[in-house]
Amino acid sequence: MSKSVNVADYRALAKKRLPRIVFDYLDGGAEDEIGLQHNLDVYREVKLQPRRLIDISKRSSQTTLFGRFLAAPLVIAPTGLNSIFWPDGDLALVQAAGKCGIPFALSTASTSSIETVAKVATGEIWFQLYVVHRTLAKLLVKRAYDAGYTTLVLTTDVGVNGKRERDMRNGFSMPMRYSVRTVVDGMLHPRWAYDLVRYGMPQLANFASQDVQDVELQAALMSRQMDTTFAWDDLKWLRDLWPHTLLIKGISRADDAERCIAFGADGVILSNHGGRQLDSAIAPLEALSETADRIAAPVLIDSGVRRGSDVVKAVALGAKAVLLGRATLYGLAADGQRGVESVLSIMKREIDTTLAQIGCPDVEQLTRDFVSTPQSHVSVALGRECI
Repeated sequence: MSKSVNVADYRALAKKRLPRIVFDYLDGGAEDEIGLQHNLDVYREVKLQPRRLIDISKRSSQTTLFGRFLAAPLVIAPTGLNSIFWPDGDLALVQAAGKCGIPFALSTASTSSIETVAKVATGEIWFQLYVVHRTLAKLLVKRAYDAGYTTLVLTTDVGVNGKRERDMRNGFSMPMRYSVRTVVDGMLHPRWAYDLVRYGMPQLANFASQDVQDVELQAALMSRQMDTTFAWDDLKWLRDLWPHTLLIKGISRADDAERCIAFGADGVILSNHGGRQLDSAIAPLEALSETADRIAAPVLIDSGVRRGSDVVKAVALGAKAVLLGRATLYGLAADGQRGVESVLSIMKREIDTTLAQIGCPDVEQLTRDFVSTPQSHVSVALGRECI
């Protein structure tokens, strides 16, 4: 793994180790994957505008978020079914995050339980909530609170499942259905197949609770259908349930962000679910500056981040921190916890190098002065002040 010098290298290693059906689940997006590519393209369109003759001999990528220390403006994003990429994938991710000094967000669809992850965590842990059923949501929130999670993340952009055509063609589902093609593909990837045989097929650990006995709950869990009636007034209900930091994820409009804060949220996460839901959605980066202008609360962002320079651009445009999804999963799929730690180390080094190159010794000193965006893109990406 010593030759892996960037996230793209780890993506190539993940593709080599995983069967196609699993890699496509990790890597793919909705429909034509226009949104998936667009998430990457918008970062490339934003250019950096360095300052010169600045003392950069001492640099810092450290920051704080809600009064807590972060070694870099990074968070490992909530992602589901992680043990299909590497045994005990959630545990590898949370331990890597702790060693690197950044938070880890556990998905409702995790393959390790809320309690198991909390026991091995050495750093800050967040819990991401899908509202599948109100009773279940209340149970999950209570479990996260009792286990010591500091932050609750409500995901709002999966009212229905996106049309992920790679998964449809491959027949991907949980539990996984075997065909001649998938069995042969597994045999052609012996390292992955060995781990699957040794550790067994991953299960949705948070759904295997003794508390979930109601027949209606069981049916909702098995179909993984979201509660499509969950709306603004229900956000008040969730705010009352959770006494700690509450973030709303899946926001792509500044006016929705304002409303989230008015309803009691402590911040928002701009996200289009990594291009996995609505194919023609704008990239979160395009809504960042306007959102940061219109709310005083922290704005976080995910989707499309593959370089430390991407993180610098996002922070300069108003993000308090950036969530990494696929980037850390590529490391996980390639080399487990070591791979995740390596990806995080690469990102942190790239952040530091970028800060030095642009003449900004401290990540907390980043402003829009350090970025330049083509005029064709400013109407959304840089917000109203540039129109």
